Amino acid sequence: MSGVRISSISASSPAAGTDVAVGDELISINGREPTDIIEYQQLIDGEIVSLVLQREGRALRHKVMISKEVGQPLGLSIDSAVFDRIRTCDNHCTFCFIYQLPKGMRRSLYVKDDDFRLSFLYGNYTTLTRFTEFDLERVIEEKLSPLYVSIHTTNPELRAEMLRNPRGATSLRWLRELLKAGIEVHAQVVVCPGINDGDELERTLQDVVTLYPELVTIALVPVGVSDFTMEETMRSHTSQEANSVIELAEKYRRLTKELFGRVSVYASDEFYLVAGRTPQPAGEFESLDQAENGIGLVAAFVESFAGHAVMDRLGTGFFQSVDGAPALGYRAPRTPEVRTSDISEGRDVALLTGEYAAPILRDLLDRHRYDDVRIITVENRYFGGNIKVAGLMTGQDIQRALADVPTTTTCLLPDVCLSEGRFLDGLSVEDLPHPVKIVRTTGQDLRSVLEHVRTKGLVHS
Repeated sequence: MSGVRISSISASSPAAGTDVAVGDELISINGREPTDIIEYQQLIDGEIVSLVLQREGRALRHKVMISKEVGQPLGLSIDSAVFDRIRTCDNHCTFCFIYQLPKGMRRSLYVKDDDFRLSFLYGNYTTLTRFTEFDLERVIEEKLSPLYVSIHTTNPELRAEMLRNPRGATSLRWLRELLKAGIEVHAQVVVCPGINDGDELERTLQDVVTLYPELVTIALVPVGVSDFTMEETMRSHTSQEANSVIELAEKYRRLTKELFGRVSVYASDEFYLVAGRTPQPAGEFESLDQAENGIGLVAAFVESFAGHAVMDRLGTGFFQSVDGAPALGYRAPRTPEVRTSDISEGRDVALLTGEYAAPILRDLLDRHRYDDVRIITVENRYFGGNIKVAGLMTGQDIQRALADVPTTTTCLLPDVCLSEGRFLDGLSVEDLPHPVKIVRTTGQDLRSVLEHVRTKGLVHS
């Protein structure tokens, strides 16, 4: 293990009051060195747990015996999900967004993983090009389900070309084995215009129906193209191309419903917006497992804002169910959200959002008679290209959008663009030229804040 440490201890837990301290390095559990948080969970499941720890400043390691009920959480949080080494991606995909990042961002943003453990824990996508027979045995034996797999195309030669990895031509054999073993799998296709769309996309969807019918969902996602791409073949979809993808998705939605009694193929909300069409309503989705891919995200927000029940499965990964697993990456805490008491009287209210969400929010607010609430559209100049989602707003672009906002305006910012209080460009909320209030990125939370504003008479009903 590589310096895995205890990050917190829950009060009144079995570990509380023992000789375990925050900052202790975890050496072994019951005589074994776990390689990840999944093994950790299995090792601490019994009645007696023996920990070997190393404390800074102590020359010798110390042993702690903890008694508890079978299955009871130990009460420790660990600072890493993988204890040995994250299995990094050895593909060089033509569409990979990490290769399109500008220099100078946080180092962690440039790390590409292709680790099935992070797929299980956090919903990260794996191409299976580094998957092995040993991995397959472990997934099946431990029932590590669901997993999230990047298909992109089922044409072996084209897949190897897109991934720039010869194993791309053969690694989908593992997908067949996973499905045969009853592992639940969600898949994605990053659709690149002129490369894996059109006839190639139809071939992929035909193979999904015939070769991989057990797939729970498959998301068609448009390629993100920033100004920093070095790939001449990468470009944004035209409105007509986006519409063609939608038509294919809807064709296979009907087919999978007819053949399997369930819908498995979805086009992302972004395709509908690029095509100039309204994203699908909530009734078209059987789950929100692919919400991170923009599948049903607009519908969920609209339904939540209107006060309707939203489907529970939000595609959030399963780290919550693994005792001790940390919330990392885009699962990490955002920043403390706004309290309604923070809204001062006598102020106008404005919402900051990306270019895609702005017209949707404007229509939503008008329909619910919040027409006095202003929308401030943040143009993404930091990444450029077709990057227009709220989650990729940066501090620099928000600084520009806030430059001329009156000091009497209360500005609300969705927390989706923050991780532990920082934007992707490393700036924090404190670096903005105008104070902002952070709101959790759900319709219900936004509505709650606006209702409070309305009761103060700041927004006319």
